[in-house]
Amino acid sequence: MDRSAYVPRDYLWMYPAVLLTLLFMVLAACLTQWVPPERKLHAAIAACFTVFAAAVITIDYGVQLTVLQPALLAGQTEGLSALTQYNPHGVFIALENIGYAVLGVAFLFLGAALTGGTSRLERAVRWVFTVGGALILTALVLCATIYRAELDYRFEVVSLSITWLVLIMSASLLTVVFARSRTGFTSHHPAVVADPTHQAIASTTPANPRWGR
Repeated sequence: MDRSAYVPRDYLWMYPAVLLTLLFMVLAACLTQWVPPERKLHAAIAACFTVFAAAVITIDYGVQLTVLQPALLAGQTEGLSALTQYNPHGVFIALENIGYAVLGVAFLFLGAALTGGTSRLERAVRWVFTVGGALILTALVLCATIYRAELDYRFEVVSLSITWLVLIMSASLLTVVFARSRTGFTSHHPAVVADPTHQAIASTTPANPRWGR
């Protein structure tokens, strides 16, 4: 079969996948500064797992886009069978499985980091991360137990679908949460405070009123 006929069609989805993964890494880093102090450790652990997963996934897709894709177009296929995405037992699928499994762990820690949230939106974000992470890890255990050496693309497809769903839902919800938090911050911090006593109180107001009040 001439795989070059599927270039670039079969590789286009990797561009948004890399972008979405890198953006989530930034989001995880931001959440370490946004959660309450007693939850910062959970957020930091989640950020560490996210960085590792993002690195694995970016390298995996980067090799496909910058090595496999041009090699297939040039007809240089010798020695590439272990790297191609069309090999269900190859390096590509293995790295994807590792990357998305680690992202599942990161989701669980982010869910734990957001436990202190009080609004319905914050609780919804927490459950999106928690349920998403639990589903990914459960799928890994079930697929590995049931299919073993015949795992093939099964866990990759399931974990990829869950991850994209979690990232899109959590990002949408957090956008609203951050917007409301910023609005609350502005409304509780007047631009001019004439009374020195009020100035002293304002200077000690927590940076994030969501957790400090």
